[in-house]
Amino acid sequence: MKIILQRPVEKLGVPGDVVDVADGYARNFLIPKGMAAPASKGAVRHSSRLKQAHDKRVQQAVTEARATADQLAASPLRIQARAGEDGRLFGSITVVDVAQAIEQTAGLTIDRRRINLPEPIKSVGTHEVAVHLHPDVNASVTVEVVPAK
Repeated sequence: MKIILQRPVEKLGVPGDVVDVADGYARNFLIPKGMAAPASKGAVRHSSRLKQAHDKRVQQAVTEARATADQLAASPLRIQARAGEDGRLFGSITVVDVAQAIEQTAGLTIDRRRINLPEPIKSVGTHEVAVHLHPDVNASVTVEVVPAK
């Protein structure tokens, strides 16, 4: 059965795609859940507009993510933490601390789950932290940990 996707469906396509699927899959799952519509002559014309609108939204999201990445890369984050004489921190800097520093410094709200920090920062110095903003856009943020006075 030919259907037109209304929403993104994993391993099938994006909105506006005309795909051929099993009749039962279309009738029992995709169409009742509003993920697809049966393909008719008028609906196929409508699918091209759906596809254009989806492509425009994706392009706008990528543009916004790149602008955010440029803004994050422009200025390093300074985080003050209590440290011993040897440069080791009393405690550690976690993704929550990095997210708060981004919000204070750049004025951007970044979800902590998008910040990739393999292990907490436990020493004074400069560290690189990756931020996943979009499937196509990753940003690298420089975090300077300085001892609190």
